[in-house]
Amino acid sequence: MEEITIVITSIAYAVVLIITAPLVAAIIKISKARMQNRRGPGLLQVYYDLFKLLQKDSMVSPTASWIFAVAPFVYFSGAFGAATLLSGGDLFALLYLLAAGRFFLALASLDTGSTFGGMGGSRELYISVLVEPVLLLTMLTVAARAGSTKLAAMSAVAAITPFSLPYLLAAMAFLIILVTETGRIPVDNPDTHLELTMIHEAMVLEYSGRRLGLIFLASACKQLVFILLFVVLFLPWQPGELSPVMAAVWLSAKVLITAVALAAIETSTNKMRLFKVPGFMGLAGMLALLALVAQ
Repeated sequence: MEEITIVITSIAYAVVLIITAPLVAAIIKISKARMQNRRGPGLLQVYYDLFKLLQKDSMVSPTASWIFAVAPFVYFSGAFGAATLLSGGDLFALLYLLAAGRFFLALASLDTGSTFGGMGGSRELYISVLVEPVLLLTMLTVAARAGSTKLAAMSAVAAITPFSLPYLLAAMAFLIILVTETGRIPVDNPDTHLELTMIHEAMVLEYSGRRLGLIFLASACKQLVFILLFVVLFLPWQPGELSPVMAAVWLSAKVLITAVALAAIETSTNKMRLFKVPGFMGLAGMLALLALVAQ
């Protein structure tokens, strides 16, 4: 009975994340627009766009195979599965689910024979090769102290010494990973449609209708998952003992601050050239390694 309760709670938690993920994406868009002296979209515009896409039929290239058809569902399932594991699952299982979704989406970008799709897929896999070792090294900083890769144990240990030197170094490394994994400037630009610079947008260029809406929803969920990992593991401080309601409000406030910080990073920097990304990730790797040594 207890295991069933845990499963139901995890699924309910993931459903809440799926529903609120577009709202976080909208907050980032609005914050970035305000910082650039633009009006920006409405708070519910992302929901309107998703609803519109989910109502439309999909156009499929005649050269596409079953991989193109199932990739959005695998991508969404990976993001949803990662969201269920946030409430107490294993860290490696969470990361592998997200990696599986990325792999299938990159594979689908090659399936249609589109030049831009193949370019975006190759760039995405190139960046993933750079990101994943640094991400694992950063997570190892927290997991080594907790003696476990369970997210509940890692967050409990992180709450004991939230402002120690290893955690500060690891937090800076994970912030770089957060910017990279969510496809934001200076690594990628989620708002561009310039073929020579886009990465994620190039991969989904051949998608339309419901499948495209599913990809956008999964990307928003993945973004929220990484923001929550950053908040729970590297910004765990809270003012004393809080009730469950106040703890949820405090967590939402930290997510909001992180979302605004992402908008500020995008506004204050320029997109770097692709060959400079290894140096950018090398900086994150050095910070993660220093955090591990500082323990």
